[in-house]
Amino acid sequence: MSIPKKLKERYTWFKQHSSHEDNTSLAFEIISMDRCGLISEISTKIYNLGSDISFFQSWTEYDGKCHIILQVDDKTKPEEILKSIKEIPEIISIETTSTNKKTWGKRIIIIGGGAQVSSVASGAITEADRHNIRGETISVDTIAVVGENEIASTIDAVRKLHRVGILVLAGSLMGGKITTAVKSLRAEFGIPVIGLNMAGSVTKVCDLVISDPVEAGVMAVMLISNIGKFNLLKVHGHKY
Repeated sequence: MSIPKKLKERYTWFKQHSSHEDNTSLAFEIISMDRCGLISEISTKIYNLGSDISFFQSWTEYDGKCHIILQVDDKTKPEEILKSIKEIPEIISIETTSTNKKTWGKRIIIIGGGAQVSSVASGAITEADRHNIRGETISVDTIAVVGENEIASTIDAVRKLHRVGILVLAGSLMGGKITTAVKSLRAEFGIPVIGLNMAGSVTKVCDLVISDPVEAGVMAVMLISNIGKFNLLKVHGHKY
């Protein structure tokens, strides 16, 4: 199985960079009363200061207040942004904060059955601890999902997540729509996929197939680590 061009390019860039060294952007945490047009006004103020928004996330909290995480290129002094945003009447507070990329770093996503997911997570967390002590920031996200449609939909949603380095599929049987979703994730969005050695067609489209779930978690960390020497493009297509 060939490696999609998008995956080669994205993985090569991802592998070369350490998340902890993210010094090219600024992040702000904003709490505001919500209203129509609020996000548009914030975006306009950032644009007028000559900065580009590189990440924007907003949600409404239980008390109705709007919580916003804003990340911009480091082209403007933080105090200028703070002053400009505070001019909006609805703003309750705004403060600088570390970017998600610097704090939470590269993400490993693990999807599948609960027992297998927990075993993969055990290996990934143990290995990530070793790397993070040495200066990296690698986080591990898991979700136990059962059913072909449900797993396929979850894989499709991975492309919407920020900072994803690699996906691990942990289960005993996967194919059909799941295989189609993996193909799309790799070819269209450049996100590599490790699969456990399981029944079904999904293993035929994974970048790497590993029998031991704990080892799959360890390898996931090694493959996206800036410090680790393992390179997915060199071991692609192998079974362990």
